[in-house]
Amino acid sequence: MEELLENIQEFIESGEENLRKQRFNAAVSDFFKAIVIICDYLIYKEIKIIPKNHNERFSILEKYFRDTYKKVAELFQIYIKSYNSRSTKEEAQILKKYAYEIKQNITNKKQT
Repeated sequence: MEELLENIQEFIESGEENLRKQRFNAAVSDFFKAIVIICDYLIYKEIKIIPKNHNERFSILEKYFRDTYKKVAELFQIYIKSYNSRSTKEEAQILKKYAYEIKQNITNKKQT
């Protein structure tokens, strides 16, 4: 579990650095990876499974964490778009905002 938390922090810090350097595709990728790891953390805390891939993760999120699933599925579209086109600062900011929101969610759950 501690490794997941460390990975989350590393990707958020990397996303922040890439955003500052205006590397928006890299920032989108880093913030989405942080979000995915946060989802894995939530899934593990609630149902004791760590997903093996995006398909398994989305399936579990859809079944057990519907609101999170809807938001992450929406953000996944921004992430995959970054493979073939240039991401914008606004797109990177959207992923950053959600990464911090969902991270706050796990921080609050850890304290209870």
